[in-house]
Amino acid sequence: MKPAEIRELSIDEIKKKLRDTRQELVELRVRKQAGQVEKPSELRTLRRDIARLETFLKAKSTATA
Repeated sequence: MKPAEIRELSIDEIKKKLRDTRQELVELRVRKQAGQVEKPSELRTLRRDIARLETFLKAKSTATA
């Protein structure tokens, strides 16, 4: 995800996207162990997306508090 896309999301939407991305990462790790991953770089991309989402979630949470 691009940072501009994340900025437009509400806190609840960011939490949902974060939960979905984490679930996708878990599934991808399982597939990697089975040797069925076509793009190993997708693991890194998902981890970076999770970090971005957490960063924006923290920023929005402190801004509203």
